[in-house]
Amino acid sequence: MRILGIDPGLRVTGFGVVDREGQRLAYVTSGCVRTRDADEMAARLATLLEGLGEVIAANRPDEVAIEKVFVNMNPQTSLLLGQARGAAFSAAVLARLPVAEYTAGQVKQAVVGKGRAAKDQVQEMVTRLLRLPGRPSPDAADALACAICHA
Repeated sequence: MRILGIDPGLRVTGFGVVDREGQRLAYVTSGCVRTRDADEMAARLATLLEGLGEVIAANRPDEVAIEKVFVNMNPQTSLLLGQARGAAFSAAVLARLPVAEYTAGQVKQAVVGKGRAAKDQVQEMVTRLLRLPGRPSPDAADALACAICHA
């Protein structure tokens, strides 16, 4: 089964694709879709939708795993993150893919063994579990971790 993990963000949305064959996980690809701060909201969301659509078309995942929104102390920040998450959901739904959601704590627990693990710990464990030659960016690592959690 091929899984696309997504770590949504308005500026940077991380993505990571892994294959699961039995108990074995194999890295396929990862990266980030970036938006420009100067663009209006509609253009930024379109960039995310189109970018993730391209990732889906190129990698043909069977399922998508998206990290749930963390409700920030600043309601405006939470709303912006929710809109980015909506673009990620839309990309998956338009491709008729099933979507699973996981909290950051669930993802960290599955990958690191601690629900309150630091970002660098997530990066390190993703690198080890997928036998990567180097550490992925924090956003790509979080997306790969989400895919691993789903696997």
